[in-house]
Amino acid sequence: MKDLGFIRVAAAVPATRVADPVSNVKEICRMTAEAEKAEASIVLFPELAVTGYTCGDLFGQQLLIDSAEAGIREIIGFTRGKSVTVVVGTPVRFRGRLYNCAVVIRNGNIKGIVPKIWLPDYNEFYEGRWFSSGRDFLSPHASITGRMLANGKDTVREGWCAETRYAGFRCNISPNLIFGLGKTFFGIEICEDMWSPIPPSSYLALAGAQLILNPSASNDILSKHSYRKSLVCQQSARNVCGYVYCSSGAGESTQDLVFGGAAMVFENGSMLAENERFLAESSMTIADIDIERLDTSRQKLNSFAAVSPDGTPSASYDRLYSRVDLGKPVETDFQAMLFRHVDAMPFVPSGNPEETDSRCMEIMSIQTAGLASRLRHIDCRTAVLGISGGLDSTLALLVTVLAFDRLGWDRKRITGVTMPGYGTTDRTYGNAVDLMDALGITRREISIAAACDRHFEDIGHDKNIHDVTYENAQARERTQILMDIANQSGGIVVGTGDLSELALGWATYNGDHMSMYGVNASIPKTLVRHLVRWAAENRFGTGTAAGDGRTVHAILLDIIDTPISPELLPAGQDGKISQKTEDIVGPYELHDFFLYHFFRSGYAPEKILFLAGKAFCGRYDAETIKKWLKTFIRRFFSQQFKRSCLPDGPKVGSVSLSPRGDWRMPSDAKPDIFLSGLD
Repeated sequence: MKDLGFIRVAAAVPATRVADPVSNVKEICRMTAEAEKAEASIVLFPELAVTGYTCGDLFGQQLLIDSAEAGIREIIGFTRGKSVTVVVGTPVRFRGRLYNCAVVIRNGNIKGIVPKIWLPDYNEFYEGRWFSSGRDFLSPHASITGRMLANGKDTVREGWCAETRYAGFRCNISPNLIFGLGKTFFGIEICEDMWSPIPPSSYLALAGAQLILNPSASNDILSKHSYRKSLVCQQSARNVCGYVYCSSGAGESTQDLVFGGAAMVFENGSMLAENERFLAESSMTIADIDIERLDTSRQKLNSFAAVSPDGTPSASYDRLYSRVDLGKPVETDFQAMLFRHVDAMPFVPSGNPEETDSRCMEIMSIQTAGLASRLRHIDCRTAVLGISGGLDSTLALLVTVLAFDRLGWDRKRITGVTMPGYGTTDRTYGNAVDLMDALGITRREISIAAACDRHFEDIGHDKNIHDVTYENAQARERTQILMDIANQSGGIVVGTGDLSELALGWATYNGDHMSMYGVNASIPKTLVRHLVRWAAENRFGTGTAAGDGRTVHAILLDIIDTPISPELLPAGQDGKISQKTEDIVGPYELHDFFLYHFFRSGYAPEKILFLAGKAFCGRYDAETIKKWLKTFIRRFFSQQFKRSCLPDGPKVGSVSLSPRGDWRMPSDAKPDIFLSGLD
């Protein structure tokens, strides 16, 4: 399989013995072996993990500093012949000053040393008492040579970095180092650096680092962890990067402080993994970060690389950093085990009930506000919708009702039209009629059968031939009726088509494809179903139909349970739906998954296939997923011409196929290279 674009990282929180480098190094080596066994490319240890963070004035003892250096030599020896990169915190003496550093070790070599820049000297912290700031290496007045060691040879670079000999190895020491593992580049900031007004990670990201490592020693007080987590989350989102955070835990001195050992991994604002704090033993948190997705996101966000924080072009800012090539990452078998959750329903809100409720409310509020604004702007008298008893028209009707309620307009100004045809079933017809009555809108019923019979006669088509002409004629007849009623009543036709149908081109051109405002244009089918269920439970529980007295809640639940169908073919002998959309084009849950990762992440089909296999394991086999993925690609490319002339509609989520906004694609693009990898 091709390179999947992931890199496996581990945040290791060892049980520490304060001022005992010998014992600490043994545990660091043991956990390094554990990370290697898990096929991690990088293992990050906490700030000053070799000595312990809470040594206090013992940092002034030469014996402790020498012992820490000896410990680093032992770790270096332990990594010889191994592919895992170790990043560990330790005190480093350089030119008569002591620095709080992260040492990067790979295969028996020190690849670089990164000193901490921002030293906290407030409240319980007083690092300035022992350590010097890494700003020493950033000042052009520090007389530090711009020299970079590469493959054992000196290579002059513009970045400010100094040479040193530490633990028996000649290496560079500077905050301005970016390390490369294949296609992954990472930078390091240490604890307080992240809390500072100008985090180094912002500059590192602009210089090309997709991954930030933070060896930390952050004590725990009430509510601090939630704030700390929000900082990591926001920094990863702001910099469009992966962020690995690892803090000191058990064993640090509890004389004044308690360290919970927080470890977490974020990717562009989303948490991938988090450990349990306050453990008495060592712990390791592992996650697979998607570097390819980060690169694609940065590429799309061209403002990301426009300028550096000081206003200069990013390209010139990049030259201030020296890059260290660490070689290739570990050959990790992501097929066997993937340390990240792959959401099978990426469009559907998840989380705790309160968060889910909030997101659903916001989605429908965006739809409602967009429609209300359009209606008010054009001084519209009515809104006209075709109501089929299916999911899409139901959601569009609920949004329209909410918009009229927001405007303070009588719901009777909403005209719902049910248009029975050759394939209409009693179930969908009954639900359509009952829903309109229960919501208190104006209901009209116009059969299309006679009009379609005449149309087939006019064009010389045998109505017993149930081909595309037979189906599309019905869809266009319904659209004509809606448009003319809208003209008749001084209103607009509110479109019901959803994002999934647009992606697949599952719409009749100039039929249900067309409206005057499409409220569902960026709502995929899986989300439509979820929103209708949420509305049934939270917004439309009351109101009853005149006929059988069913509540809106009961009607909506029955609509959710009805098979998805355009009902353009005659019903079966049992009177039930014979034409089921998902039997023809494939499961919408798969297509929505394909669309999300094709659009948002720019993934190749092979990677989408791999992720779908993880997300839908046990529900669909590999061949079934591949079959429908091929269908998605073929239809997505061949049906672009329908998306090139879409009506207006509100953008709701991050995926939109509007030709005026998020998706500009030639109608004649070929899918060959996208299909070839699957074949």
